[in-house]
Amino acid sequence: MAISRDDVMKALTGVAVDAAGTTLTGSGRLSQVVVDANNRVMFSILIDPSEAERFEPVRRAAEGKVLSIPGVSGVFASLTSERGPNHQAQSGAAPRPVQPPRPGAPPNQGPQLPGVRHIVAVASGKGGVGKSTTACNLALALKAQGLKVGLLDADIYGPSVPKLFGLSGKPNVVDNRSMEPMEGYGLKVMSIGFLIEPETAMIWRGPMVQSAITQMLRDVLWGELDVLLVDMPPGTGDAQLTMAQATPLSGAVIVSTPQDLALIDARRGVTMFKKVAVPILGVIENMATFVCPNCGHASHIFGHGGARQEAERLGVPFLGEVPLNMTIRETSDSGRPVVATDPDGPQARVYREIAAKLWQNLSGAAPGRAAPKIVIE
Repeated sequence: MAISRDDVMKALTGVAVDAAGTTLTGSGRLSQVVVDANNRVMFSILIDPSEAERFEPVRRAAEGKVLSIPGVSGVFASLTSERGPNHQAQSGAAPRPVQPPRPGAPPNQGPQLPGVRHIVAVASGKGGVGKSTTACNLALALKAQGLKVGLLDADIYGPSVPKLFGLSGKPNVVDNRSMEPMEGYGLKVMSIGFLIEPETAMIWRGPMVQSAITQMLRDVLWGELDVLLVDMPPGTGDAQLTMAQATPLSGAVIVSTPQDLALIDARRGVTMFKKVAVPILGVIENMATFVCPNCGHASHIFGHGGARQEAERLGVPFLGEVPLNMTIRETSDSGRPVVATDPDGPQARVYREIAAKLWQNLSGAAPGRAAPKIVIE
C-alpha cells in the first residue's frame, strides 16, 4: 500500500503545538514531507534552539500519529533550527533566527545524548581530502586506546562508511522508532547508506538533510560511549552550521591536505566552528608525503607542512600528518581499515598517535574526567 503525502498531512493535523490548539500543519513549522519508495516518512519541525525541550513531546506525538498510518514502515522526524526564506511561524511566538552565541558561550546548545560522553565532529572545508577515511581510522585508533567509540556517517550526499567498513544490510528497528547501530571491527556505526540503495541519489534540501542527521543521532541506540565521531558533510553550508548549533559537540577536528586550495577551505571550517563556540580539538594534514615503495624517494605531491603552519597561524592544535600511502587506499577500498587489519604497521601507528593527542585535548576540555592511559607501542 503506497503512502501519500496527503495521508501524512492528514495524520499530522491531530498534533497540537501549543495550548491554543494550533495544529502542526497550520503552524508554519512543518518542513517538506517526504515519503520514499519503502513508505518511510521524513519531515522536520522548525524551532528555535531554545524551544528544543518544549517541542520534543510534539515531535514524538507527530511520530506516533504517522506510525499509526497503515503501511508506514518508519518515521524520520526531527527538530531543526534551519529556516528557509519562505517559512514563517503563523501562531505563537515566531522562532527567532539562529544566531552565533556570544563569545565564551557554551557550545552545547542541543540536548545531550544519553550515555555519550563526547560528540566530536570530523570536518573539512571541501570534499576530496580524505575526511571519511581519516574519521574511520581515527575511530578505530581511539578504540585501540581502550575507549568505547561510535561513528556516525553524517555525509548524507556521499555516505562512505558502509564501504570503508565493508558493511551492508539494514539496521534493526526497535519499537518502530529506534534503530540499532551496525557494528564494524568493534565500533558502533550508523550511516544513511544503510537505509538506501547504493546508487540512490540523495536530492534532499537542507532541512531534510538536517532531519536525517538528527534522527540518526537521537534515535539510534548508541548505548554507553566515550566518544561518538561524526563524519560531517564537506563544506560550511547551512546543514553544517545548524548541526554545529543544535548538537552538543565537545569539539571539532579539521582534515585538510597541505595544498593552498584545500587550506583556504579548511580555514573556513575553523572559522565556522569558532563562530558557534565549538572548540577546535585539532587539525590533521592528510596525504602529506608520498614515499615511493620501490626507491624510497619522498615526494610532496600536495605540498608539505601547510596544515601545521595554518594551525599555528590560527592558534589551534596540530594533531599530526597522515602520509599518501597505497596501503591506506587499498585497505579503505576493500572495507578493511588499516588500523583494524594491520594495527602494528606504520600507517596504523600514525593514526594511533593522532588519536592519543586528540583524546588528550578532548579529556582536557572536560574537567574532572580522567583520560585513560595512552600507550603507543
